[in-house]
Amino acid sequence: MAKILVADDEQKIREVIREYSEFNGHEITEAADGMTAVGLCKLNDYDLIIMDIMMPKLDGFSACKEIRKIKDIPIIMLSARSEEYDKLFGFELGIDDYVVKPFSPKELMARVNAVLARNHAAEKPSEKIMSFDGLEINIPARTVSVDGKKVDLTPKEYDLLFYLVENKNIALSRDKLLSDIWGYDFFGDDRTIDTHIKNLRNNLGKYRDYIVTLRGVGYKFEA
Repeated sequence: MAKILVADDEQKIREVIREYSEFNGHEITEAADGMTAVGLCKLNDYDLIIMDIMMPKLDGFSACKEIRKIKDIPIIMLSARSEEYDKLFGFELGIDDYVVKPFSPKELMARVNAVLARNHAAEKPSEKIMSFDGLEINIPARTVSVDGKKVDLTPKEYDLLFYLVENKNIALSRDKLLSDIWGYDFFGDDRTIDTHIKNLRNNLGKYRDYIVTLRGVGYKFEA
């Protein structure tokens, strides 16, 4: 059973998500606006947040930023807007999935379970601590250091870097990265990967060249 926070100003949407979530054995808490969602996250721990973008008092993007300051909780964003910009902006904030309204409740639950499964797998203990010159990657602790200084990444940037490192020197296509990291058939542009790679390289500073671009293919971590 997972504790899920559903933040949406439409009561009917919250009711549908609650019905299907409880049928899948999850515990649901509701918020009708972004401000309430942030306040609930300060007081409680959740395994997942399902959050609408267009909400009163505080929109979903702003609420996501505030929540990320205090807790690392997987977030699935809901929106009636399907513009590429909104999706890319959401993924840059570190959300785990983006679902366009109207949506199939069954599909949403499949995505919920996929995100929960990935997050659970990431929390399993591991003995993998890797160093590449001044770049240290501690997978079990989910930390990255550059020349002894800790670097803060978004949850998805951590996942992407860890996946590249665990498959170092192997060419990985954009499709494979999307499939294995996002965990579903991605409905969008594979430039999402390029955006995350760009941000990741910027955070790695002088060690950015460990991530190699393979033209027409994808990327690999070369060490």
